[in-house]
Amino acid sequence: MKSRNTYPYIYFFEEPNVVFVYEIQGDDYLTAAELSHQGEWETYEVTDSFEEFNHEEHRPLEGRGYFISQSHVNFMAGKINELIRKQRKGAYSLEKNGPVHLVFSASTAGALKVGLERPKTVITFQDYFSIGPVWKLDKKSGQAYRHEWMNDNINLEQDEYELENNFTKALLEIEDIPEGVPIYIWTANNGNEQTGLRFFLHLLKNKTNQVFVVNTTDLFEQWMDAKDERLYSSILHPNELRLIFEKTKSANPLTREERMILKKEWEILVQSKEVLHLWKNGKVTSVTDDYFDALIIEVINELHKKQKKKDFIRTGRVIGEALHRMEEIVGDFYLEYRIRHLIYNGVLEIKGVPRSMRHYSVKLPD
Repeated sequence: MKSRNTYPYIYFFEEPNVVFVYEIQGDDYLTAAELSHQGEWETYEVTDSFEEFNHEEHRPLEGRGYFISQSHVNFMAGKINELIRKQRKGAYSLEKNGPVHLVFSASTAGALKVGLERPKTVITFQDYFSIGPVWKLDKKSGQAYRHEWMNDNINLEQDEYELENNFTKALLEIEDIPEGVPIYIWTANNGNEQTGLRFFLHLLKNKTNQVFVVNTTDLFEQWMDAKDERLYSSILHPNELRLIFEKTKSANPLTREERMILKKEWEILVQSKEVLHLWKNGKVTSVTDDYFDALIIEVINELHKKQKKKDFIRTGRVIGEALHRMEEIVGDFYLEYRIRHLIYNGVLEIKGVPRSMRHYSVKLPD
């Protein structure tokens, strides 16, 4: 597929004679999944050369549909983001865009957008850093290795390329943060957000911006003056996040030494190919992938004891019971992956098709 552009339009040529024309209508980076409902598309057939084609001199096609491969959709998203990036350079101002907040979930991002005063910019890394390999994640090879592992093992019930697209989009947004803008990284005492904190600081290693860490677990406990199990930023209400943020206004940014310590911890993490990362004893700890297998088997065995006759149990129920007993929740997706692993190895029997945890049941062998 060929492309060329004249902002705000970008042309994509598909053999033998079709041109897709996209009009950029904003300055936000896009994922492949967002291309269908952001911006504006028109389709043309060309009789002259693609290099000389001008859509304003032709009438767009109507009533026709075209199949575009996923690889070409990804190519389109990449080229559109390149053009958006050229337009974004130099457009950021602290007065207009405010400080930058880096978060690890869409729910936390949404709560911050509601709870904090404007102006502000929220960048969301929609990944699951407590699960999946982070080996060489700072390099293209490591990112490809992680995305392949996630697609092969974790049933996220979303398009195969969506996680990768979101990852790439966040990298672009972080690279675009200009000098002099304060950066707030929101984290909590769990493997996902603490691993992500270290990755963020690695991505920011060449930036001299002041970086503040907002630990919602610690600050919520200080605010409530009591021990609390708020282990995830995503469970906090917008008003709670606003009050927590108020506590950071008198805080000092990370020192150079503090950033170096966290950077070195990240360098240790990326040497390992372990796929499960937990927050244990005040640090991110990589553990073996079967860490929760014994808990899963224990839960199933106890559920069997409540049955009059041993029978299959819905996988969703097993996962729900297991989540209630875990000190740190890594997500139902990971537990479902481990249940499938136990099935493949003959530890569990299955009834149904493992498309998702709602579609099959399991039991221990008789």
